[in-house]
Order: sequence, then C-alpha cells, then structure tokens
Amino acid sequence: MMTTLTLSDARALATTTMTRAGHAAKEAEIIADHLLDCELRGLPFGGLARGLAIVERIRAAQESPGPIRVVAETAVSANLDGGDQVGYVVGMRALELAIGKAREHGISVVGARNTWYTGMFSYYLEKATQAGLAGMIAGSGPAVVAPHGGTEGRFGTNPIAFGFPSTPAPFIWDIGTSAVMYGEVMLKARLGADLEPGQAYDGTGFPTLDPAAALEGAFSVWGGHKGSGLAMIVQLLGMMTGAAAEPPGVSDCGLFIVLVDPRVLTDSADYRRRVAAFAESIRETRPVEGGGAVRVPFDRSVACREEALRRGTIEVPETVVTALRREAGHTSRGGAHG
Repeated sequence: MMTTLTLSDARALATTTMTRAGHAAKEAEIIADHLLDCELRGLPFGGLARGLAIVERIRAAQESPGPIRVVAETAVSANLDGGDQVGYVVGMRALELAIGKAREHGISVVGARNTWYTGMFSYYLEKATQAGLAGMIAGSGPAVVAPHGGTEGRFGTNPIAFGFPSTPAPFIWDIGTSAVMYGEVMLKARLGADLEPGQAYDGTGFPTLDPAAALEGAFSVWGGHKGSGLAMIVQLLGMMTGAAAEPPGVSDCGLFIVLVDPRVLTDSADYRRRVAAFAESIRETRPVEGGGAVRVPFDRSVACREEALRRGTIEVPETVVTALRREAGHTSRGGAHG
C-alpha cells in the first residue's frame, strides 16, 4: 500500500528524522533536499526509504563521526576526509569546493573518502551546470558487485555521471555500473519484494531473486564485460581519494569530482547553445517503428519532477512512511492514503 504525502510534509518528515538521528539543522536540510529530489524524479530507492537506511547505519556505527577535514589542497584541487559522516553532507562540501576552484581557475579536481551513501551524482551535477560548469563525478564503494564472469563482490555499484550546461535543462548522464543499485535491493528487502532475474547471486554463487540473499552474496554487473571494465575504472578513481579497494560494510566510499569551466576552451555562451542544439537534434531522431520519441539523458527526470511539483504530492510505501514517522517521533498520520 502507498501513502500520499504533500511535498511539504515529506520534506518535514525527512528533515525531522535526520535531526533526530543527530544531524545539525543545516545538515538535515541538505539530506532532506537530496532525498526529496530523488522522490520527485521517480527514484524512490534513493528517496525517503534511504532515510531509514541512514538512521540504521548511524546506529550501527561503533564510533561517533568526526569532522569533515581538508587533508590535501592546491589552487585547483582538494581531498576531504569525511569523518565517517553521511555522503550527502560530505558530497555537498566537496562540490562547493570544486565549484569555487573551477570558477576561479577554470578547472578543479576534488575527492572525498571516509564517507557513505553519497546519493545521486546528477543532483550535484545539476548544481554544477547551473554554475555554468561541465563535469564528471565517479564514486567507489564496498565490494558488493561481481565482475563479469564472477559471482563474488569485488567492487561497488560504482556510479559515474557527466553533466554539461545547456538550456532549458542541463545535459546529464548518470548511471550505476551494477545491474541493480544498492538502494533498490535495500528497498525491496524492506518491502518483501523480489529482484529481477539476473540481478544478483547468493552467498554460494547461485542466482537469486531474494534481496536479503543478494545482500549476503553479490550483485551482477551492468553491461557485460564493457560495464565491468567501466566499474573497475570507477573503483580506481575512487581509490585515488585514498578510499579502500574493498571497504568493510557500508563505509569509506570514494567520491571523485572533476569540473571544467568551458570558457578555458571556448566561448561559454556559444557552447551552451551548441549543447542545446545537439540535444534537440537527438530528440528529433527518427524513432524505431512502434517506438516512442527519442530522449536525451535527464529528460525523464525533469519531466517526472515537473509533474510531481505540479501535483504537489508524492507516493511513498506505507511501510517506509510508518517507519519514518516512528523515527521522527510522530504519532499522527497526516496525508491521504491511496
């Protein structure tokens, strides 16, 4: 069963939950905004359900998190130790550094390690493109994905994303290099739903549809040997920040950000226009017989978010809402049910 939440109620629920989990007010707002944007864009595994995973991870930690520290820095680069804080907060600190350096010097490389749950990279890249910058973000993680031809985890779900400034919306391509993302498996385990065939192996190496068994085994890689190779590269980029090759549990994800101001190579305004024209030419491509219109990456996200904003509500599994309300200390059940 699904619960209908107004956007203001959803934001308040996420913010209160994160505050009660120990985050300062500003940090809670950063996390809540990221989670809500996932919901608006039709990515519920990265939305409010992730808030429960954050609370569970904080409770499971043996030590309290430390401060976010800059451990290395030059005019165009920086590396952060996240202090084992959640990645939504660490990622925003890294992004702010990267944007500032790229604006001043035309290019920046910023890394972060000792963090976890860094969220959607397109969320960060949308902010970077709004600042007129192009960029790439890659992120390594715990060994939960098997390389092509294997059944044991050797690298993370390892998302990689690219963003380019354009009008009216940026051109952003954001993918995970696993057949199923960690958040999807966690959400399906929470809801008692099955995985799709071919997405995971259990601890003995046999294919499984059981998300709990998959969490004890390994996920399949996306894209065969090509996707497997890309996933390995992403792991190496994350390791460049100092993150471990195979960190234990949900820990020590590596975040690798590169931003470029197009002005160092070309006229920025002209580049933005050319990106927009190129994107439109892709949309105008003749579709295959019986197929729908050709889309550009990020088109679906933008359309989904605009519709949700017009509607003013989101649909969230009742199990997730009930658990969040309990964590937030709420006893009322505001909002309509569908």
